[in-house]
Amino acid sequence: MISSDVILGLPHYQITGIQRNGKEVRISARYTGPISCPDCGHQKLRKKDRFRRQVRHQSLCGRRCLLELEGFKWCCLGCGRYFRQRFTGVQLYQRSTDAYQRWIFRQHRDGISRSRLGQREAIGAATVERYFQRQLDRQLRERRSGGCPQVLGIDEHFFTRREGFATTFCDLKNRKVYDVVLGRSQKALEAYFQGLEGKDGVKLVCIDLSVTYRAIVRQHLPNALIVADRFHVIRLVNHHFLACWREIDPVGSKNRGLISLMRRHSHNLKPDQEIKLRAYLQQQPVLELLYRFKQFLCRLLLHSSCNQNKCARLAPRLLRAIDQLRQTGLAQLVTLGETLDAWKEEIARMWRFSRTNGITEGFHNKMETLTRQAYGFRNFNNYRRRVRVLCS
Repeated sequence: MISSDVILGLPHYQITGIQRNGKEVRISARYTGPISCPDCGHQKLRKKDRFRRQVRHQSLCGRRCLLELEGFKWCCLGCGRYFRQRFTGVQLYQRSTDAYQRWIFRQHRDGISRSRLGQREAIGAATVERYFQRQLDRQLRERRSGGCPQVLGIDEHFFTRREGFATTFCDLKNRKVYDVVLGRSQKALEAYFQGLEGKDGVKLVCIDLSVTYRAIVRQHLPNALIVADRFHVIRLVNHHFLACWREIDPVGSKNRGLISLMRRHSHNLKPDQEIKLRAYLQQQPVLELLYRFKQFLCRLLLHSSCNQNKCARLAPRLLRAIDQLRQTGLAQLVTLGETLDAWKEEIARMWRFSRTNGITEGFHNKMETLTRQAYGFRNFNNYRRRVRVLCS
């Protein structure tokens, strides 16, 4: 015979009756677990009265399930307090079991809207939202960490037109979102960093080429090494190179096929693409020199996980490349050289450490999906709770 625990999914219950009425199933059950006084914990009790409690439970065989629980009113012989029996798996003052609320949470998390889910389960849309927020708060309390992660990724993403941007703090070592804070300026993040727990234990911070984030990290995380994100550095090199190309050859720079070939690394070109690009560069000798220099600089920046001796050999090559950029006389390349010179220490650390903000950018895509599923957010605290639970 199948036990009651298997049917209900709740421990310490004995089924006393099952009735089916159309699309609804009513299950009568009696709690058989240990009972103690909620005030003093005494187990010597006396029965005073009987009552029934009806709660919603998970669907059974595709039918809505109502659980009728039989309980007693007790008198504690230790402290003399009267209390009603509490049931395992059913919170106080709730009209549904924990298992049912978790099921509603999973359905709404997977993309089913509140109204549609409410119609299916014959409950209100506000009830669906209440169950969802309650489960978010519970999981957030369970996953609360003791302090700031050792390897931290910091990046910004767009929230709403009214509120502007938000800053994401990602635990790159454990691959999860640590927190989300509204704002991206130094003034907006000042209060958050002052109350950040365990910030002295942060050893590495990965950021893009943001002067604001670098100033904040230097001020509030003095023990952390700043590493520039490799993707943003190479994108900056390509941006200034393409801008310089537009000044040299305005007509050729509008060819979409050539733009795609110019952006790629040389080792990613197919043979026919390489022939096409070489034929074009032969007609532009100056542009060919700049293209070769750009490829050299990108290959230099792509080195990673290097030891101390290899980093020492790569550093002079980077400094010479920066000096050459600043002496070209071309405005775009001079600006690039000035930027790389201001970030040369953070860029050089890319060779030693392999951490990037690619994990953070991936979570930003997931945050956009969560926003679309919720049809947008107005309350940032609701958005923050959902991100911290579902992106960890």
